[in-house]
Amino acid sequence: MSCVFCLEDGGQLLFRNNLYRIILVADKNYPGFIRVIANAHVKELTDLSDFDNLQIYNAVIKVEKLVRSTMNPTKINLASFGNMTPHVHWHIIPRFENDLHFPNPIWGNITNQEYTPLCELQKLESKLIIQIKESFN
Repeated sequence: MSCVFCLEDGGQLLFRNNLYRIILVADKNYPGFIRVIANAHVKELTDLSDFDNLQIYNAVIKVEKLVRSTMNPTKINLASFGNMTPHVHWHIIPRFENDLHFPNPIWGNITNQEYTPLCELQKLESKLIIQIKESFN
């Protein structure tokens, strides 16, 4: 079985160390959507050591803080499913009251058919990229 996260970065690479990488997801409807992905192919969090789990989780929290301070979303969604891609990764998704699916999950039913991503959010995403690169390097 081939794993997309083992074969490619999974988006625009913002940071990488030996344990994980941080990428920007290319989703025009969700500017600022970030993933923290384990570099090793592990299916479950319990396949990682406690230390490695804490390192990855600390990165998730640090990214969430940067997303919140830069983009000022209504809510942050954090998720670690792995049903489609069984490789440990976290989603950090800024949500806004007027986004395409709010208040549903982004994989749920569309609630705002007229949604168009704000140009302002694209600018904030660019600022977020810089913030992440500076904070993790």
